[in-house]
Amino acid sequence: MILEMKVPSPGESITEVEIAQWLVSDGDYVEKDQAIAEVDSDKATLELPAEESGTITLKAEEGDAVAVGAIVCLIDTEGKAPEGQAVSNDAKPVAVASEIPKVAPVQETTYASHTPSPAAKKIIAEKGVDPKSIQGTGRAGRITKQDAVKAVPAMGTQPEWGDRSQNRTKLSMLRRKVAERLVDAKNETAMLTTFNEADMAPIFAIRNAHKDAFFEKHGVKLGFMSFFTRAVVRALGLFPDVNSMMDGDYKIAYDYCDISVAVSGPKGLMVPVVRNAETLSFSGIEKEIGRLAVRARDGKITVDDMTGGTFTISNGGVFGSMLSTPIINPPQSGILGMHNIIERPVAINGKVEVRPMMYLALSYDHRIIDGRESVGFLVAVKEALEDPLTHLMDGDAKKAFEL
Repeated sequence: MILEMKVPSPGESITEVEIAQWLVSDGDYVEKDQAIAEVDSDKATLELPAEESGTITLKAEEGDAVAVGAIVCLIDTEGKAPEGQAVSNDAKPVAVASEIPKVAPVQETTYASHTPSPAAKKIIAEKGVDPKSIQGTGRAGRITKQDAVKAVPAMGTQPEWGDRSQNRTKLSMLRRKVAERLVDAKNETAMLTTFNEADMAPIFAIRNAHKDAFFEKHGVKLGFMSFFTRAVVRALGLFPDVNSMMDGDYKIAYDYCDISVAVSGPKGLMVPVVRNAETLSFSGIEKEIGRLAVRARDGKITVDDMTGGTFTISNGGVFGSMLSTPIINPPQSGILGMHNIIERPVAINGKVEVRPMMYLALSYDHRIIDGRESVGFLVAVKEALEDPLTHLMDGDAKKAFEL
């Protein structure tokens, strides 16, 4: 029996996906529920599992955009596993009723040597390369997209300064969507950035005093993100306009804090959401951020994990950034940028002392957030970070850390 595998819908409003990577080859034997491909949507990267066991025939190439519901591969459920290949106990034969008509054999298309695929044809035309000069690696010598990407136009005698080849790689659908949203944020908002700095010495002291007990009790490290998240939640309560967004001629204000946390994953920037952060303790925030970061790193982040969010925190400091102007994550109205912590001489009570200092940057939509609110919000964050015992812990660190 020939099973047609179609692209499932990864979520509402998504009409097509892109084949990011085939995890199997044409003609391989696959088992039911085995991951056979990674597909990109404009919101996340998902794995495509085999619906049945059998021999697979690929019907799309890596990089192809495929509509939801379109056929991407065929699985011959009567195909046998090669000798020596173990078959999972979960893989069961599919019972086929005798009255079901037999499916006609799949007609394989034969290509002439040097014939480019549609995806390869466009790249070859842009490069001005003669297709006859490219050795195709596809079926029957067909030129694949990867062959076209690697092809180098003839430039006469090789210059003495060495190889000057180029590598042309199409951005993933997710990366293209991120780029589109960033450009929209610059073009459609009245974005402005205000800056401040925070003395991180008090947080350093509290973390050093309690980090071992915190890890032993909760199984997660006590990082900076829980302090920043709680400081942001407090500031959003004091300046609610920062926790709102534009909707045409209306302003939508939220009485909860869903904090988007920008993290870097193998597929690029991801912004998962910590829901109802105002209700979470220090340990609850650290556990949730850790869970989302692992899902992003392993490529298992879902659309639901990244949907929503009323405010964003971006920590460029982990990469060494000293100062930046973060771009708003639309349709939100504000984003807080954290930066690297550097010991600098500062004036404390009339004396020069060396303190671990961090620059803070708040980018905001000036259409609904005025200077008073933006500056007041950032000052409130600074106050909480420089005196966390008073503003974030009610004077009792052990109680706040649930120790």
